[in-house]
Amino acid sequence: MTRPLADPAPTLHRQFADPDLARQLLPHAFDRRDGAHDEAHLLRVWRNAERIAAVEGGDLRLLQAAAILHDCVWVDKASPERKLASRLAADRAVELLEGFGWQQEDIAAVAHAIHAHSFSAGITPETLEARILQDADRLDAIGLIGVARCFYVAGLGQRALYDPQDPAAEGRPLDDAAFALDHFQTKLLGLAEGFQTATGRALAKDRDASLRRFHDAFLAELG
Repeated sequence: MTRPLADPAPTLHRQFADPDLARQLLPHAFDRRDGAHDEAHLLRVWRNAERIAAVEGGDLRLLQAAAILHDCVWVDKASPERKLASRLAADRAVELLEGFGWQQEDIAAVAHAIHAHSFSAGITPETLEARILQDADRLDAIGLIGVARCFYVAGLGQRALYDPQDPAAEGRPLDDAAFALDHFQTKLLGLAEGFQTATGRALAKDRDASLRRFHDAFLAELG
């Protein structure tokens, strides 16, 4: 079993449906954390999942475990191994849950949800819990929180805010490894089209509108 990191939010477990399960799993939620992938992100994803499940159904125990462990292995966004991050996280979740005595069927369900949540992995979610987790995580990538996370991650990677010669990439290839604003076109502005549940799609609509307003206003300020 992996060695847990020190817990910076020792009472966070109380905000989950099953506080005892959250207390058990939260110390294993990260092998490395940053401001875009931290306990606050996990809580937002969980609240999104809980809100979707209230309408769509789903097993809250499986969802809570998957939400807490979905980023338990850190892989740099610029790494060629990035597409493997959710697979590695799913494998670690299996190890953890086996150590905690979970049934194999439940472990497999949590692992699949974690593996399928990732945009980079391109895995089709095959269960309701996997569809809900994917929607819940993607809700946190759009809207104004998504804007903040985008620029935070770009800053960690020492990327420029935008290309000063061609901010909207009208005459050049998009390059979100160099320019934060390009990430809107390479990923963020298309996320709302791929939501898996009706409730997720409804929630995504307003956030996508906020994302687009920000993008347009940003470009307008640049003239």
